[in-house]
Amino acid sequence: MAKAGAALSLLLLLLYLSSGGGSVMANEQKTWCVAKPSSDQATLLANINYACAHVDCQILQKGCPCFSPDSLINHASIAMNLYYQGYSNCIYA
Repeated sequence: MAKAGAALSLLLLLLYLSSGGGSVMANEQKTWCVAKPSSDQATLLANINYACAHVDCQILQKGCPCFSPDSLINHASIAMNLYYQGYSNCIYA
């Protein structure tokens, strides 16, 4: 009985790995642009204003998916990454 259970587990593991479920493909890897934890509030606000002047930052509004956590660094990171995804450019102070 124990051998049958081990064989079944091994078979399921092999099926899982062969389906691509256990591997990370190179084309699935993502690059992110986020705010530096050491950034001051003025820099974060400038980054948000710049990014949101060029991309739609509506997801940062209260009640939208990316509003929480409601912190300046999180909102700046989301805005910066939205800009990066659209323009492939992550040059912020």
